[in-house]
Amino acid sequence: MKLEILTPDKKVYEGEAASVTLPGTMGLFEILNHHAPIISTLQDGKLTVRGGSAGKEEVFLIHGGVVEASNNNVVVLVEGITQK
Repeated sequence: MKLEILTPDKKVYEGEAASVTLPGTMGLFEILNHHAPIISTLQDGKLTVRGGSAGKEEVFLIHGGVVEASNNNVVVLVEGITQK
């Protein structure tokens, strides 16, 4: 699936991913290939991308945001982010 992670001032990540784990406001959840359409709010926490362009796991610490997944495209909009 195609994943984009954006902040108000830059694109932090763009590429293919096998899965992404996100800190939803109701708890952690994971989006996989061909996931049903979803829109969810995010809280501060750890966002994990697996199987990215480098074929490894990448971890980001995010500060609030929103995620939308539809048709194998996932867009994560965050207020702030730090790569771990």
